[in-house]
Amino acid sequence: MMSAAMHHLFPVRPLATLVASLALLGGCSVTPKPMNSEEINTRVAHDQLKMFVDQEPVSRAIDFNEAVARALKYNLDYRLKLMESALSNGLADLSRYDMLPNLLVSAGYTSRSNESGGNSVNIETRQESLASSTSQERHRTMANAEFSWNVLDFGVSYYRARQQSNQALIADERRQRVIQNILQEVRSSYWRAVGAQRLAREAEELNTQVYSALARSQEAERQGLVAPRDALSFQRLLLDAMSVLSTRRQELAYAKLELAALMNLAPGTHFELAEPSEATLPALPQNLAKIDEVALTHRPELREEDYRARVSADEARRQLLSLMPGLTLSTAFHHDSNKYLYNNNWNESGVQMGMNLLRLLSLPTMRRTHESQKKLDESRRQALSMAVLIQTRVALERYGMALQDLELARASSNVDQRMADYARAALASRTDSELQLISARTRALNSEYQRYAAYATAQEAFARVYNSMGLEVIPEDLENTDLDALARNIGDKLSHIEQELFPQITADNAPQLPRPDARAQGKADVDSRQPNQLPRMSMIASQPAQQGAVR
Repeated sequence: MMSAAMHHLFPVRPLATLVASLALLGGCSVTPKPMNSEEINTRVAHDQLKMFVDQEPVSRAIDFNEAVARALKYNLDYRLKLMESALSNGLADLSRYDMLPNLLVSAGYTSRSNESGGNSVNIETRQESLASSTSQERHRTMANAEFSWNVLDFGVSYYRARQQSNQALIADERRQRVIQNILQEVRSSYWRAVGAQRLAREAEELNTQVYSALARSQEAERQGLVAPRDALSFQRLLLDAMSVLSTRRQELAYAKLELAALMNLAPGTHFELAEPSEATLPALPQNLAKIDEVALTHRPELREEDYRARVSADEARRQLLSLMPGLTLSTAFHHDSNKYLYNNNWNESGVQMGMNLLRLLSLPTMRRTHESQKKLDESRRQALSMAVLIQTRVALERYGMALQDLELARASSNVDQRMADYARAALASRTDSELQLISARTRALNSEYQRYAAYATAQEAFARVYNSMGLEVIPEDLENTDLDALARNIGDKLSHIEQELFPQITADNAPQLPRPDARAQGKADVDSRQPNQLPRMSMIASQPAQQGAVR
């Protein structure tokens, strides 16, 4: 009878079959659904709109400080690092809530299909002592509110929150590293693009002259006015000149596209660059010990290692704390609508302590692991410090060599410009040919390209010095600073850093043209002579002695 009633109330097998069928159908209904063209087009339109939104339009020629400001304010790589930093700070704030006590509130309703009853048996006689009875209603409501606080969980959450805060600081240092890389790339691209813009008009004029001379030479060859061999040689020289100019123009012209990408300008946006006079680059610093100290103090990678050491130390403390006994304090309010209860509302409080004694066996291994981690962090920081010092010295060496190359390019450009002037004068007086004028102008323009490229290379080398020292040039409130104010701030900060750390070029520390070592040059002169040939000065010095011997 009882079994039949239960089967009537709860048809177990049909219900189980229905649940299984629904689960099977639900699983079969999940199939891969590729994105359609409309969804892809929507995503493309959304990304194109968001990539260039809230940017101040280009309304004037862009100078260097504005280029840096635009790159730092609108560059997508920097925006990505800024969002990662914001996420890390948000996670750090969120982890602080783990230290709060627990307040659990619950409410519910239960219903039975029959009475919840039972019988009692005498332990000694094994006879039923009472009739079947129940102490619980078939339908009842319940409500609970429990406040609990585990001291051990509070300590573990405290160290976890400290770790998350240090992770947020690590994200800030990585963002600072991106800023320094952007500054270096903008400095190089900007000055290359300025050089290309300055020489574009002169290059176009020379190209027109070369094309005209090439067309006249081809026409003279067709009419038989010039020997084919001479005409072809002339055309070959003209084409070589055009090839050299084209290569130089491409090297510098690409820099404008790179600069536009760094400033996050939309493709195809037309902009002009301000053409200031070439700023005098500072001389090499003499106090290298101060430069090393600045690099070891400000490099983001080293400060990131400092925060990583904090994270490791907090991890060690957290694991040691987890071995301690856990003390839980709790108090709760309960309500039950069961009418058979003597009290339907009551409060309950308690204290509980627990500890896993077997975890104490891991204490020696845990201490050794923490000590090894500490030594590893220290060794990694020292290795990185050595790499920073090497990078700084290499950057300074490259900068010094770039200054020498710049002086050489300037001297070469000056000579070629004078040769071009002589060629123009000679052509005007009919004492020279047009080919020689074009050749001289091509060489002069090529030297001018090389000079601008050398200046941009020197600027890039100087930016590497900045980068290797970890110098910060960005204000704190970057996002809320308008573009003009940010550009002025960057210019003032760069000027202050250069005046503080880098000396100005004077007659005593001005870069000189590269010269061969005197001893190496003397040895090369001796080695280039025949084995039985004496140095000329030695022969001259020995002549008076020989004459005295004859006398």
